[in-house]
Amino acid sequence: MSTLPVILLLSGSLRAGSTNEAVLRTARAVARDLGVRTLFYPGLADLPHFNPDDDTDPLPAEVAGLRGAIARATGVLVCTPEYAGTLPGSFKNLLDWTVGGTEICDKPVGWVTAAAPGRGQGAEDTLRTVLGYTGAAVTEAACVRIPVQQAMIGSDGLVDDPDVRRRLGEVLRTLTAQEGR
Repeated sequence: MSTLPVILLLSGSLRAGSTNEAVLRTARAVARDLGVRTLFYPGLADLPHFNPDDDTDPLPAEVAGLRGAIARATGVLVCTPEYAGTLPGSFKNLLDWTVGGTEICDKPVGWVTAAAPGRGQGAEDTLRTVLGYTGAAVTEAACVRIPVQQAMIGSDGLVDDPDVRRRLGEVLRTLTAQEGR
């Protein structure tokens, strides 16, 4: 069993070629260099619509998978777009499924806002509110704005800008430093 920290990467975007996913793929590459394991949650589109009547055992398989991934992680890193001034509905749905569980309680959580300057505040505000209801330990120093444009993403799907990579490394180090606190 590995003792390396594991950061769960949650993308709030369903869009193919999303800058948000590129940021998280880049975080995954940076994490390897830091000795941090990552787990990319791929099931955003597969989650059923949240219904409190279904938030009982046995949970829908997709929800059990989400909660299991959160439970295995030592921290969570989110990168989500803003849509219509808030979180995309599909990502809010994912978060709604975490409210009834205890897996994210006291777990260090941070986010990267990749939106252009002047955008993304509504998503951040909603994310902060919902994470408050889950009991997550929002780690302020790991909640950053790192604007990423499509032109910064290489053919390998990774952001090649050294400053972006450095800043992602700082976020990952901050989240892993919170482990066990």
